[in-house]
Amino acid sequence: MFDSEVLLPDLWDILGAVPVTLAMAVVIFVFSTIVGSLFAMIEYRRIPVLRELVVAYKVAFKGVPMVIVIFLAYYGLPPALQFLASLVGMEFNGHLTPNWVTLIVALTACVAAFQAEVVKGALNSFDTGQADAAYSLGYKRSQLFRRVMLPQVIVAAIPDLANSFMVIMKALSLGFAIEVVDIFAQSQLTAALNFYYLEAFLIAVVIYMVIAYIVTHGADRVEAALRART
Repeated sequence: MFDSEVLLPDLWDILGAVPVTLAMAVVIFVFSTIVGSLFAMIEYRRIPVLRELVVAYKVAFKGVPMVIVIFLAYYGLPPALQFLASLVGMEFNGHLTPNWVTLIVALTACVAAFQAEVVKGALNSFDTGQADAAYSLGYKRSQLFRRVMLPQVIVAAIPDLANSFMVIMKALSLGFAIEVVDIFAQSQLTAALNFYYLEAFLIAVVIYMVIAYIVTHGADRVEAALRART
């Protein structure tokens, strides 16, 4: 039976995981967007060799389930860090690496492949005729990119970037497999104490919906403001 009396206590318990979840999501979003943007620029400029490597990277990380990448990072990242530290003469116990760091690295690697497609699509949407007009006015390549191209690319990418953030939020629930507690994991732990699983998961759903609304509404506001300036 549904018990509404446990909703408020469970809500306070699950809300405790929201700041950590959002912090990890923001870090993953920022780093994956930076890496993905670099990959997109390599493809956009068709840089030899590097372009083929980027394509291979995207095929690999878009095809492999995220949970497998998380486990590969869980078992492979500590010895890899320890080996790299030994190359520079440092003593470092890679097995002391926090699980949340492993999760951030793994999801950043996965999401970067998708962010590269988002930025690449935004770059391809840019009208090359504007570039020709800018060059005719004496613009340098750096000025063209900063003043003309970048503002339009950002506006074009905002909706998909907002979606990417919510994908990251949902992907963080996979971190429970390596004992990283996010909103979903906290709802499981809370329900395990009183056996009111339906109530706990409904609270988690509401929290995710609120976050999704805030992210979507904020992205729409930013996009509208930027479009008014371009």
